[in-house]
Amino acid sequence: MSAFLAVIGRELRLAVRAGGEALTLVLFFVMVGVIVPFAIGPDRPQLMRLSTGIVWIAAFLSMLLGLDRLFRADDEDGSLLLFTTSALPLEAIVAAKLIAHWLVTALPLLLATPILALLLSMTMEQWTKTLLALLCGTPALTGFGAIGAAVTVGLRRGGLIAPVLILPLAIPVMIFGVGSADPLAGNGATLFLIALSLVVAVFAPFAAALALRSASE
Repeated sequence: MSAFLAVIGRELRLAVRAGGEALTLVLFFVMVGVIVPFAIGPDRPQLMRLSTGIVWIAAFLSMLLGLDRLFRADDEDGSLLLFTTSALPLEAIVAAKLIAHWLVTALPLLLATPILALLLSMTMEQWTKTLLALLCGTPALTGFGAIGAAVTVGLRRGGLIAPVLILPLAIPVMIFGVGSADPLAGNGATLFLIALSLVVAVFAPFAAALALRSASE
C-alpha cells in the first residue's frame, strides 16, 4: 500500500512541478461556457435546457487536454520501462496514476462548475444533478482516456489519435450524464454512471497495463 500511495504522491508532485495544468483545464472549461451562450443567443429558457449538455461537453474536452501527459512523459524518460520491471504490479501503478490524474484533471473541473452554472443560467437543482453526474461519470472518462493514452503511447502523433479512440467509448457516459439531469429520468441514469465507472475502474488498469507492456517491447 505504501508503494501504491508513493506512486500517487509522485504523480501529484510532477503535476505541481509542471505548473498551470489544472488552471489551464479550468480556464478552457470556463471558456466553453462563455462562448457557447453567444452562439445560442439570448434565449434563456433554451440555454437552461442545453446547459447540462454544455457542461458535459466542456468537461470532456477539458479532460482530453491533459490526456497526453498520462504515460508519454514516462515513456520518454524511461520510467515506463522501470514500471514494467518494478516489484509493484504495472496494473497497480496504472491504477495509482489514474487516481492522481483524476485528482489533477477532473476534480478542478467539479470545483469550477458553479461558474458555469451562473454563466448558463442553471437552476440549483440542475447544478446539483449535473455536479453529481460529473462526480459519478468522470472516473469512467478517466479510465477510457487511460486506455486510449496507453494504446497510442508509442505513436508519434498519439495525442491526436487517442481522442478519436476514446470518443465512441465516452458517448454512453455523456448520454447518461446529460440524462441524469432530466426530472423524468429518475435516478436510473445516475446509477448507470456509477456502475459504468466501477466497471471501468476495475477494467481500465488491466487494459492499459497490457497496452503499455506491448509498447515497451
